[in-house]
Amino acid sequence: MTDPRVLIVGNFLSAQGAARGVCEELAPRLQASGWTTLTTSSRPSRPARLADMMWTVWSRRDEYDVAQVDVYSGPAFFWAESVCWMLRRVGRPYILTLHGGGLPDFARAKRERVLGLLNSAAAVTVPSPYLLDKMRAYRSDLILMPNALQISAYRSPGPHLVQPNIFWLRAFHELYNPCMAVRVVARLKEEFPSIHLTMVGPDKGDSTLEKTVALAKTLELGSHVEIRGPVPKAEVPGLLSGGDIFLNTSNVDNTPVTVLEAMASGMCVVSTEVAGIPYLLKSGQDALLVPVNDDAAMAAAVRRLLTDEALAGRIQAASANKIRAFDWNELLPRWKELFLSVKRKISSGSYSSALSDLTSTS
Repeated sequence: MTDPRVLIVGNFLSAQGAARGVCEELAPRLQASGWTTLTTSSRPSRPARLADMMWTVWSRRDEYDVAQVDVYSGPAFFWAESVCWMLRRVGRPYILTLHGGGLPDFARAKRERVLGLLNSAAAVTVPSPYLLDKMRAYRSDLILMPNALQISAYRSPGPHLVQPNIFWLRAFHELYNPCMAVRVVARLKEEFPSIHLTMVGPDKGDSTLEKTVALAKTLELGSHVEIRGPVPKAEVPGLLSGGDIFLNTSNVDNTPVTVLEAMASGMCVVSTEVAGIPYLLKSGQDALLVPVNDDAAMAAAVRRLLTDEALAGRIQAASANKIRAFDWNELLPRWKELFLSVKRKISSGSYSSALSDLTSTS
């Protein structure tokens, strides 16, 4: 059987400063392995992006066999619904990939629509055991396909003495609570005078960046806190190689790639124990977890890592062992087999019949 031609539908926005999504990693890897791969969309405007997705699905329908569509909660869910409606109209099967720690709450509020979309797909993948657990009520045969990294790109120094070199890497948005990281440093600066926090990420425009800058100034942190803008994905491994402790301060989360990148770089992770995080990390084993928005608890966790060499060493070793399962060398063959399995269903007629039923009722 020839390789399927694939259309990948998602937000290809890293060139505009947004975080680089898994779709932007999967597409070039399929292309590099010789597969015909189309993508949509990189339009910065949300309405223009949806229009581009819909137009690509329709106008290039003879150039792909299978589509893969990213699904988030909120308005983005309805975009995915629209794209999949168009895919059914042109008779193309699709794989859905669910994202985001907020999706289970959204699904409870929009149960029938979520059931309808998930069960219209040839397959549905999830990047985390958290979503596998919470979303299986809407479709029982979910496929766990973790977010992936090219582990060899990250330079891990191996087990080493942890220093107060702290990193925070996320978008500046209230969901990710960057002010918590600043408060952590304020609690520790007297005890660890050389403590330094580097904060990297795009400004999402909700005033969180301005609040973070103002808080650092109010707390007189001066050179203890460096706030930078976004960096290209290719520069992240080199950036993280200079850190020892990674703070994940999110109020909502699933399986953040930034946490995986920190683990691949040999950093010790301290995270809020929110949504999907406890499914990914085990506190005291490969990370330290604290309650949401509890900067005192997070500061105490950082202190433990800086004063307990044995604990830090155990976390570094366990983290390095866990991250191997997230390597693209392991996961790309699984993605390719999934696309091939959908094409085999098309060839056998088993999916075409189901698609015809869906199209006639939608």
